[in-house]
Amino acid sequence: MKGASGLAPRLFAALGRFHDACPWDHNAHYHRAILRRLPRRFGPALDVGCGSGDFARLLAGRAQSVTGTDTDPGIVAKARAATPEAVPVAFTTADALDAEAAPGPYAAVTCVAVLHHLPLTEALVSFRARLAPGGTLVVVGLYREETRADRAVSLLAVVAHALVAWWKHPRGGRAARPAAMTARTRPATTSLAEIRRTAARELPGVRVRRRLFWRYVLEWRRP
Repeated sequence: MKGASGLAPRLFAALGRFHDACPWDHNAHYHRAILRRLPRRFGPALDVGCGSGDFARLLAGRAQSVTGTDTDPGIVAKARAATPEAVPVAFTTADALDAEAAPGPYAAVTCVAVLHHLPLTEALVSFRARLAPGGTLVVVGLYREETRADRAVSLLAVVAHALVAWWKHPRGGRAARPAAMTARTRPATTSLAEIRRTAARELPGVRVRRRLFWRYVLEWRRP
C-alpha cells in the first residue's frame, strides 16, 4: 500500500493484511485515465518502467509501436512472455534515464508508478528530451504525505480501497497477486508540492493533479 505511511500504524497494518488477502492493482486503475489524455492514434510510444507490460500492451492498440523499458530483467521476461508476437511492443532491460537505450523521438512517453524511484529533475528532463514536438508526456506517480489535505485524501482512499477490493473479490478468501504487483517497490519521498514546483520549472504549462489511491497524474505536451 504505497503512499499510506501517514496513517495510524494499527490501521495501516490492518489495511496491509487486507490488501495482501484481496489485492488489486492501484496503477492499473489509472491506465484508462492515461489513455484519455492521449490521441486516438499516434506514432511511436515509450513506456518507462513497463513492469509486466500491461499498459504497454494497451498503448499498442493506439500507437504505431511501443518500446517498454524496465531495469528488472525478471519482470521484462514476464512482459515478453505475456505479449503476443503480433502486438507491436518491444521490451528491453534498461535504466529509465538511459536515453541511448530508447532515444526516440516519441509521440508519447508514459511512466506509471516509477518516477519516485528516480531523481525527479533528471527524469523529467530526460522524458522531455525524448518527446517529439507535439508529443505528450503522462505520468502517474506517488507522493509523500506532508499536509493535512494529503492525510485526509489518504483516509478517504482507505475506505475507497476497501470498497473496490470487496467489489473485485466478492466471495472473500485469499486471491492471487497480479503479475504487475510483483515488481520491486519503494516508498515515495517527495511531496506533491515539490513535485509540482519541479515539474512547473522543467515543463512549462504542465498540469499535476492529485488523484485517489495515493497517486497524482502529470500531463504535459511538448510545444
